[in-house]
Amino acid sequence: MRPLTRNCAGIPRRDFLQLGIGGMLGLGFADALRLQAAQAGKSAKVVHAPVAPTKPVNCIMVWLDGGPSHYETFDPKPDAPSGIRGDFKPISTSVPGIHFSEAVPELAKVADRLTILRSLCHKDPNHGGGNHYLMTGAPTPQPVACGAFVTFHPSFGSVVSHQRGQREGLPPYVTMPQVSRSGGPNFLGGQHAPFVIDGSPNSAAFQVRDVVLPSEISEGRASSRRDLRAALDRMERLTDKLADDPAVTFDQYLAQGVGLVLSPRAQAAFDLKREDEKLRDRYGRNDFSQRLLLARRLVEVGVSWVTVYSGGWDHHTKLFEAYKGDTVRNLDRGVAALIADLDERGLLDSTLVVVLGEFGRTPKVNKDGGRDHWPHAMSVLFAGGGVPRGHVIGATDAKGYHAAEKVCRPEDFAATLYTKLGIDPQQILHTPTGRPVQLVNNGRPIRDLFV
Repeated sequence: MRPLTRNCAGIPRRDFLQLGIGGMLGLGFADALRLQAAQAGKSAKVVHAPVAPTKPVNCIMVWLDGGPSHYETFDPKPDAPSGIRGDFKPISTSVPGIHFSEAVPELAKVADRLTILRSLCHKDPNHGGGNHYLMTGAPTPQPVACGAFVTFHPSFGSVVSHQRGQREGLPPYVTMPQVSRSGGPNFLGGQHAPFVIDGSPNSAAFQVRDVVLPSEISEGRASSRRDLRAALDRMERLTDKLADDPAVTFDQYLAQGVGLVLSPRAQAAFDLKREDEKLRDRYGRNDFSQRLLLARRLVEVGVSWVTVYSGGWDHHTKLFEAYKGDTVRNLDRGVAALIADLDERGLLDSTLVVVLGEFGRTPKVNKDGGRDHWPHAMSVLFAGGGVPRGHVIGATDAKGYHAAEKVCRPEDFAATLYTKLGIDPQQILHTPTGRPVQLVNNGRPIRDLFV
C-alpha cells in the first residue's frame, strides 16, 4: 500500500476521505456522478461571457503540498549568511545569468523553456488558508488552522469544468492521486468535482477504475444493457415534466459515465502501456513521474485541467537531507521530462504547466535543520501556454525574506491562469441561492507571463 503523506497538521489522506466533502471527491467517476445528480440544476450562472482564447489551452498543475522551499529550488541566496543560504550551492542553467539550486539540475537544463516567478506572496502562514488561497485565488474569510479542510470558493479545476464542460466524454477536471484540501467545487456543485485517479501508475497492473469494463461484461453486452435501459426510459414518467425529477437528472450522468467507459479515446488516454518504454524511463519509473506522463496524455486528448498532487513538502526538520532524496529528485526529473516532452510534441504552446505549493519557507534555518512556513516569498514555475521562455520574473530581497520586485498576489496568479485558459476572471457567478460571487476579486493578469 502506498504510504500516507502528511504535513505538520498530521492529517493523512485516509482521514480526509472520512470527511463529507473528502468522501464525495474521492469517489470514482460513476459513483460521483450518481451523488452529484441532485445538484445538477444548481450550478452557478455566468453573467459575463468568457474571454475567447486565440487557441484552446489546457493546464497541468503540479501541487507540492506542504510548501516547497524557494531557497532550495529556484531562488538560491549564495551571498546570504550560512544560517539563511543553507547547504546547497547555486548552479548555472541553460539561460545565461539565471541560477537555480543544485537540488534541481534537470530543471536547470530546461530553464530555456520555462519561466520562474520569484515574487508571489501572501499573508496566510497556515496550510489550510494558504492551500485555499493558491488553489482558488481567494483568501479564506476567516482564519483557518493548519489541519482544516476548506473550500469557501471554487477551485481552479472546478471553475474550468464549469466553464468548459466535457469534451468527447472525457472528464474536464482530473486530479491524482488525491484531492488537495481546497480542490473542490464549492457552490458550483458536485458535478464539477474532480475525477480522482488513484493507484500506482508505475505498476504493471495499473488500471483507472471506472474506465475499464468488468471482465465478465463485454462491450457488446454493456451496449445491450444500455439500449435496454434506454428503451425502458422512453416510457413516460409522471414527473418527467418536473424540473427537479432526480431520475431525469441521473440519466444525464449515467450517460456520461457509460460514455467514458465505452469511449476508445478515453481508453487510449488512460493506458500508459501504449507509451514507449524509453519515454517512460525518461520521466522516471516512480508513481509521481508516471502521473506526470499520464497528465500529458490526458491534456493531449482534451482534458482541460489536471492536478498532480505531491505530498510531503512540509520540511520543518532535516530539510537538506530531504532535498537530497527521492521526492525532490523525482520532481526535478519528472517535470523537466514533462516540459521537454510537451515541447517536442508541439503541445507546449497549448498546455500551461504550473508548479507550486501554498507558500515558501522561512529564511532562517531552524534548530532542527528545517525551514518553517513563510508566505511572504515563494517561487512558481510556469511553462507553456504562451508563457515566455527562459525568464525570471520579479525578485526577493537579498536574503529572500520578502518579495521585493514585481510583487504579485494570489489574485493576480488566478487572473493569469483564467486568462490563459480563455476564462474571464472578472465575471460574476451566482450561487444556487442567488448570491453573486466575483470569480477573482481585484486580480490582474501578470503581464510578464504573456508573450
